[in-house]
Amino acid sequence: MIHSEEPRARKVSRKGYPHPPLVVEVEGPLACFTRPELKTERVSYPVMSPSAARGVLEAIYWKPEFEYVITAIEVLSPIRWASVRRNEVTSMVTLDWVRSAMADPAQRFDAEADRDQRNTVFLRDVAYRIHAQVRPRPHAGFPEAAYREQFRRRVDRGACFSQPFLGTRECSATFGKSTGRNPIPHTEDLGVMLHSISYGSAGETYRWFHARLESGVLAVPEQGIELTAAGSQSGRRT
Repeated sequence: MIHSEEPRARKVSRKGYPHPPLVVEVEGPLACFTRPELKTERVSYPVMSPSAARGVLEAIYWKPEFEYVITAIEVLSPIRWASVRRNEVTSMVTLDWVRSAMADPAQRFDAEADRDQRNTVFLRDVAYRIHAQVRPRPHAGFPEAAYREQFRRRVDRGACFSQPFLGTRECSATFGKSTGRNPIPHTEDLGVMLHSISYGSAGETYRWFHARLESGVLAVPEQGIELTAAGSQSGRRT
């Protein structure tokens, strides 16, 4: 039986597109969709972010000829939290250091001197239903329907290019076809949320949107807003 909220999620996902959305369900014991503004202590958003959802789909099926456009995310399990404190190193090993260590076997990385204790706030026992559209790029060699059908076949078989994860690689996810599970009956204004990250010669570009969970459904706009630094002109849609 089709659940009561699915028509709303599908309506959001179908708006402006000629085809129904691709739909896949993902779940896992832990998730951490890290808020970029919190660097020292990792704190997750209350729900899956669009950029994390795109990463899950690309782990299942990816080609450079197209990109996924996340249109809606349904939250299927109650929002629960878990806090873990761990010992971590404060610095990152660079490529230059690796080259130096390979040339000099006596060189060692002193983890004891570089250790720090940090807290991570995870989500636990999560489940989501992701709705997405396929946007072919100009150099695509096949019609959109070919990529969509290949994605569906891989979901049916449980096949993936790499292990999907929920925010961070330590939070592995399982995935499968859409079921009749209802989204949670929860409405909340989530504030500003990360929409997407693009990478270019100038570095990373972050785009944002105002997120609102409505009866367990997060509607995702097609475009995010690139926020500019203080004192500059207002942000622009990209």
